[in-house]
Amino acid sequence: MKNYVVGIIAAFGVSLLFLLILLPLLRRLKAGQYILGYVKEHKDKGGTPTMGGLAFIAAIIVVGLCVAGINDGKANLTFAITAGFAVVGFLDDFLKIYRKENEGLKPYQKIIFQLAIAAVAAAYCYINDIVYLYIPFGGGAKFYIGWGIIPLVLFVFLACVNCVNLTDGLDGLAGGTSLSYLFAFGVMLAVQQSGQAVLCFTAVGALAAFLIFNANKASVFMGDTGSLALGGFISCVSVFTENTLYVPLLGIMFVISGISVILQVIYYKRTRRRIFLMAPLHHHFQMKGFTECKITYAYVTITAFIGLVCLLFV
Repeated sequence: MKNYVVGIIAAFGVSLLFLLILLPLLRRLKAGQYILGYVKEHKDKGGTPTMGGLAFIAAIIVVGLCVAGINDGKANLTFAITAGFAVVGFLDDFLKIYRKENEGLKPYQKIIFQLAIAAVAAAYCYINDIVYLYIPFGGGAKFYIGWGIIPLVLFVFLACVNCVNLTDGLDGLAGGTSLSYLFAFGVMLAVQQSGQAVLCFTAVGALAAFLIFNANKASVFMGDTGSLALGGFISCVSVFTENTLYVPLLGIMFVISGISVILQVIYYKRTRRRIFLMAPLHHHFQMKGFTECKITYAYVTITAFIGLVCLLFV
């Protein structure tokens, strides 16, 4: 318990310090987000500094190495993979700023990079016999999946990373939902007596500091640097602890973001009509007149509620 509290407090402090240093630097470098005009409520957000995810990701890694120890193989790989996704996101953000447009890496380039990183995680799981899965609401029961862990891990990483990225569309939405996910997941891992629990609580502290600057009205965005890395981190702590099947449950709001986009695209291509006013779903609610604060509150609360339900059956 002491390590968990230390992880939260230390990560909060380090993340806050990094943000106070980074934010003026981003402003000086004019590293602002280019906003597409299809959401009228976002017109005044143009130029808001982006790549703020650098601060909380760095805090997670720095503090995580201290509280987990440098000899923890799973933790080290988690940090390496998280950093890898952060690099991909940074390249995407950098190209958007450099080109002064809202297009960075090509979609196929992102997928190639993401697959390469996810393949490392899949190979690690198979080689180290992380081939069992906890059954949600199964009271700690597991089942053997064998080599099937490889395609499953690849799918989970690609889905989770991109769904977190899609959820990062409103102030505090991806950060708040991720904080709620990781806190509930950290408690669940603590009950399972997993050493990876401390990583989740470290991320909770780092995100809490970031939300001070990212809650509506945001003074900095996490950018793809933060959202891709966050998706990678969530995937790692879930997959490496054999809790992969909890990802679509605790991460239901991320799943909804991804599915709403897929359904919208498929339906529009077939009928030239739309299911939602705009996708991802949070933009649909926004166009219905709901404020960003209400939408974010709903996403965070639903995630926390599902987390509580999952904890009842651990």
